[in-house]
Amino acid sequence: MPAQPPPSTLRPHAPRPTRPRDARPARAPAVRTPGARPVRTHRPRPVRTPDRRTGRGPRYWRGLLPALALLVLVTRLPSLRHPLWNPDEGYLAVQARILADGGALYETVVDRKPPLLPWLYQAALLLFGGGFPYAVKALSALAVLATAALLAAVARDRWGDRAGRVAGVLYPPVSIGLNPEDTQAATFEVFILPFTVAAVWCAGRGRWGAAGLAAAGAVLTKQTGGAVLVPVLWLLFRPAPSRTAPRGHPVPALGHGAGRLPAGPEQRAGARPAPRFASRGRDTALLLAGLVLPVLAAALLTSPSGFLFWTVTGSGAYAAFTGSELHVLARGLANTALLCLACAGLLPHVLRACSRPPRAPGPETDGTGGPRDPDANPRRAAARADPGVADLRLWLGASATAVLAGFHFFGHYFLQLLPPLVLLATAALHRLPADRIASAVLTTACAGGVFLAWGLLAPRPELGHAQRLADAVRARTAATDRILVWGMHPETYWLADRAPASRYLTAGLLTNYSGGRDGPQVGEEYAVPGTWPVLAAELRDRPPALIVDDSRGKPFAPDRLPTLRALLALHYEPLPGTVDGAVLYARSSEGAPAPGVPGPSGGRGASGVSGPPAVPAPSAGPAASADPASASASPSTGPGR
Repeated sequence: MPAQPPPSTLRPHAPRPTRPRDARPARAPAVRTPGARPVRTHRPRPVRTPDRRTGRGPRYWRGLLPALALLVLVTRLPSLRHPLWNPDEGYLAVQARILADGGALYETVVDRKPPLLPWLYQAALLLFGGGFPYAVKALSALAVLATAALLAAVARDRWGDRAGRVAGVLYPPVSIGLNPEDTQAATFEVFILPFTVAAVWCAGRGRWGAAGLAAAGAVLTKQTGGAVLVPVLWLLFRPAPSRTAPRGHPVPALGHGAGRLPAGPEQRAGARPAPRFASRGRDTALLLAGLVLPVLAAALLTSPSGFLFWTVTGSGAYAAFTGSELHVLARGLANTALLCLACAGLLPHVLRACSRPPRAPGPETDGTGGPRDPDANPRRAAARADPGVADLRLWLGASATAVLAGFHFFGHYFLQLLPPLVLLATAALHRLPADRIASAVLTTACAGGVFLAWGLLAPRPELGHAQRLADAVRARTAATDRILVWGMHPETYWLADRAPASRYLTAGLLTNYSGGRDGPQVGEEYAVPGTWPVLAAELRDRPPALIVDDSRGKPFAPDRLPTLRALLALHYEPLPGTVDGAVLYARSSEGAPAPGVPGPSGGRGASGVSGPPAVPAPSAGPAASADPASASASPSTGPGR
């Protein structure tokens, strides 16, 4: 007879229980044999469908962030070619120098913009000295990297790991898809975008206080950053999504009530909780507190009345569509064409995502008339759990409205469209095969390469003109002299290292030329009320050693402005020669201070001090009849952008 195995190795199998599928199986009795450990038989674990977010958090970001940083570094290389790319950077640099010397925002230097970016430039100047423009460029690169990483986080929360990688990789190439003057400069829109994407990400996760803080950061950078409140509010007031995803498929956190359903049978069955009115009220309060408190703090740190006027109520003329209609429409069409070229690989998928009607999860049957188990078809159940793109469509529409506001259509305005465009394209791409995704990424990279070459090779004639003009100013003035540059390029002050003689750093709203208007409604009579008396008082109290007429045939030339023309004729004389068409005026031998413009009383200037009425006031228009005291709350022009 064959040898029998020892008793310790005998493990008889328990019979398979015959119970209904929905009943809990009974445990098999333990079989004990001499010298053997008791063995229990268990029900096999159910096979789970793979999770769409398979990568662990730290491991996922350790792999993605270096790739994004490399892409951002390559795409931002052209920004290092010039210290200043456009007049906005020049305006901010001059503002930073005035603030660092003890000036006050909205008083000794003024602009329509909120204070966050001027404060950032001021901090960079205090920390890095004269090389601070390159420090700000490094910060702008970090802002682009933060925007790409946040887009990846939003897409990963909604559609999984692969979608997060796609969204993050797509953003750096399209972020340079406009004129390099608009994309490589460290200006307002570049710093708006991290705040706006962070607001949407926090709102999707139900972190309403953080969403409010992020929205406040966007608004304090530029007013149009408030467009992000549209998708945030939609996420706040939409009903909590039903939890119909199968086991193993995460339900994306999106909007009010995100992550609040307890795990259990009712969650897998798609039960919707009762409305949480108290919770929604608390979330609304958190959002408003995060939004309002930083804005109030910024107003108190500057001047509440000045902050309100310069950033909100004093921009009516800037947003007007009158004058230069063809000029601004041509600019808008050109920038739209550039953006379409940059997004050539994304636009078909964006259109597909926007045109797809929302799914209405209807009743499902198992073919016999009975209800189908929601876990039976993981793919359909996961599709029902897809948060959709309604908030992204709203975000794109609100951003387009922000681009249209003011009817100026500068290229950097279009940067606000990029985050919702990238996410909408990702919403369509993540369902496609890998080769289709690779094709879209490759097309976007090729388009980005074209704009990268443009930024590396294109000349900057206006910056060269400003540098030559600054050299001429420096050769004819002392380091302590003040100058007045009558033009739209405030970077001349910074390049010449000379202090401005006025709080108005450009001709701008002294002539209604701000915003790139080039039409008939430009002149002294169209100035903002009170600005000319304030300018005359500044020129009388601190007469500039040199006045630079950099109009070069533009509609704001001094010969079209009675006050400035009379001032130059009485107290200044032109120097021989010009600098690329710009004329320099030095004080004449008489050297009398510039007189004040007569106020409404007829014999006093802008500050109420008597002066000879040698310079006539404007004969018509709001600037002649304005109360000079109101000029402290009148808007100054920005650099025309």
